[in-house]
Amino acid sequence: MPSQDVIKQLVSKILEKYLSAETLQSKSFKELKNVLIIRQHNQFGDLLASVSLFRAIKENYPDCCITLIASPENYYAVTENEFIDELYIFNKHEILQLGFLSKLTKVLKKNYDLTIVPATVSISLTSCILAALSNATMKIGPNSLDGNKNNYAYMFNCRIDLDWRKYPDAHVSDFILEIIRPFGIKTKNYNSSITFNNTDTKSAHEFLANLNPSKPQFTIGFHIGAGKLPNKWQIPKFVELIEKIRSMYSLKFYFTGSSADKEDMKIIKKRFGDESGYFINRSIPEVAAIISLSDLFITNDTGVMHVAGSVETAQISLFGPTNPFNWAPVGPVKYFLRKSDFIDDISVEDVFSLFNYIVEKHIKPNE
Repeated sequence: MPSQDVIKQLVSKILEKYLSAETLQSKSFKELKNVLIIRQHNQFGDLLASVSLFRAIKENYPDCCITLIASPENYYAVTENEFIDELYIFNKHEILQLGFLSKLTKVLKKNYDLTIVPATVSISLTSCILAALSNATMKIGPNSLDGNKNNYAYMFNCRIDLDWRKYPDAHVSDFILEIIRPFGIKTKNYNSSITFNNTDTKSAHEFLANLNPSKPQFTIGFHIGAGKLPNKWQIPKFVELIEKIRSMYSLKFYFTGSSADKEDMKIIKKRFGDESGYFINRSIPEVAAIISLSDLFITNDTGVMHVAGSVETAQISLFGPTNPFNWAPVGPVKYFLRKSDFIDDISVEDVFSLFNYIVEKHIKPNE
């Protein structure tokens, strides 16, 4: 039986034979009417950080139609996003289901002027193959990432070297534009964006109206969960922080979360009960809406941090092992704290001091 390495080499040769693209030297477009972007392998936060890429294309080509291929794990980051015209969810687990290939082929075989495969933390073979199969005049993708060669770069007409090492503190929403900067496509606005409607806002208003007190000096939201354990600040520290704030101000507060935060929420509910609100298992637009109605949002480094980053509400993001200069939300009222790779090195007093600074500089308590 052939080894896995032999099988990989054979597959690679077959792919190269049938999916190689002719190298194009041109770095300009006369016009872009239809663009396909494939970002089906990254997490929620990575996709939300891609909004600057979508925005840059729309700013430079306002009449362009953008189709995005995303995954079941991340698509909800851009549901109803103002820059996305068509969204296709690529679920590889459905590949054997009736109609899957027909729908996928329909998406890939539209007449695209351009297909783009961005890369920030890894290069996806699946994304490269989908790009190679797309019906596009030009296909742009990574030639390498941080010096590591993309063995499937031959699937692209234009191959771009992407290297965080050149800009170690670049924000991801800036770095992601490296894939199209050589073509003169850029933007000055790196903010993320989540579209929410009147129904989402009404739901958030109704939720807040049912919280005590009826006339608070502040409304503050907290997100205590995180997709990665090293990114979670201790629950007792959140509790202590809330108590310190409540000792000074009349506070209406709530927690966002999902079923994944079930055990942490038990602790929170045992301590605060009906004194707090619990905005659990809500859609991303609803979460964005309620944060937009708050005075401040305090969160771990996780997906919801990026949701909060998409609205104008003041924000404190708590970081451990991740570089906040790469991933923290950007904006004049967006703040972060990081002491070391261990998030719990951040003290309650650290957060409370930053809270007081934000109140003094940005927020006037209701009388």
